[in-house]
Amino acid sequence: MNARFLQLHFLTSYPAVLLNRDDAGFAKRVPFGGVTRTRISSQCLKRHWRTFSGEHAIRDLAEPSVRSRLTFERYIVQHLVAEGMDEALVRAVTDEVMGIVLGKSAKAKKKEEGGPLETGQITVLGRPEVNFLRQAVLAICSSKPDPKKIGDAVKQHFDKEARKNLQQLSLASGLDAALFGRMVTSDILSRGDAALHVAHALTVHGEAAESDYFSAVDDLLADGDAEKLGSGHIGTTELTSGLFYGYVVVDVPLLVSNLEGCERGKWMEADRGLAAKVVENLVHLVATVSPGAKLGSTAPYAYAQLLLAESGTSQPRSLANAFLRPVQERPDLLANAYAALAAHVGDLDRMYGRSGERAGAGVGSVQRLQDVWPAESGVAGVASWAAEQVRGS
Repeated sequence: MNARFLQLHFLTSYPAVLLNRDDAGFAKRVPFGGVTRTRISSQCLKRHWRTFSGEHAIRDLAEPSVRSRLTFERYIVQHLVAEGMDEALVRAVTDEVMGIVLGKSAKAKKKEEGGPLETGQITVLGRPEVNFLRQAVLAICSSKPDPKKIGDAVKQHFDKEARKNLQQLSLASGLDAALFGRMVTSDILSRGDAALHVAHALTVHGEAAESDYFSAVDDLLADGDAEKLGSGHIGTTELTSGLFYGYVVVDVPLLVSNLEGCERGKWMEADRGLAAKVVENLVHLVATVSPGAKLGSTAPYAYAQLLLAESGTSQPRSLANAFLRPVQERPDLLANAYAALAAHVGDLDRMYGRSGERAGAGVGSVQRLQDVWPAESGVAGVASWAAEQVRGS
């Protein structure tokens, strides 16, 4: 079977943490089913999976993208100046190149006098694209253009052929762009749609939060005057706990197309080895990599207690509605969540018919889910199964 979509569902429990904060420093929340839930944003989850360094890291599988507002400063300006090029000329040319290549996103950030060249928003560029642009700046600078006509020199360099060559490199925009997409506003760089779709994780029950009062002790003050308590700082922070439901979708044809540079409609003819390995590693990361907020004071490390993978050709659908009615926390929150999930999946199968295939793993009372997947295979088994779904027959 050539699966067009791979869906991952997971349940992960965290005690006494503050995984993802809003602008006021409180845990992010969302109302669902008439009850406020604690939430972890998709941006938070994706960043930790994308930047994780260790076993099953995605970034080790292929050349990562350069994701920054300072890409042109670090990899073009500083590089060429270090090679002996005139700094003022390099900066002027690079500034014009940014405007042509990135369009509005380059002009949104006003350059401070003598400051680094920054784009108005984070740009995602592949190493081949960065190298191409650096060579373009080098060529333009080497032609010694009239300082008053640098804009014209840049436009002349980026003729129809040069633009075409750069557009072809968009398929080499890096692993980050292949998975998470990129947004550009120019007609030279093509925007890329994300092959990985990530939902905000939310608790399967109502929010559970507490204000934590804490103090930091001044050691010298505490060892000195006995009448002074030694407190160097007093404050409060919010801590939350909960069992979170998370949901991820992989658009397999788009992932293969983004990674291999083929047309989306011809994905089944392309090499799917890298895409399969990316998915295999992703399954491990989803199950084992936690958001890293407040590491020193909460140690927010947890592994998923449930992992369910589905493959098929139908439009994906979240299983969050299994928890539309908040799960009762007693006598066993996890068992109750399993029961709610099994009931919801059973209802969907009866209503729409069961399509595609499933694999799963879990801890605790997984017998409640015996009708959801044929046999438990452990996280490694689910990861291998998911990779085979991408490779196809």
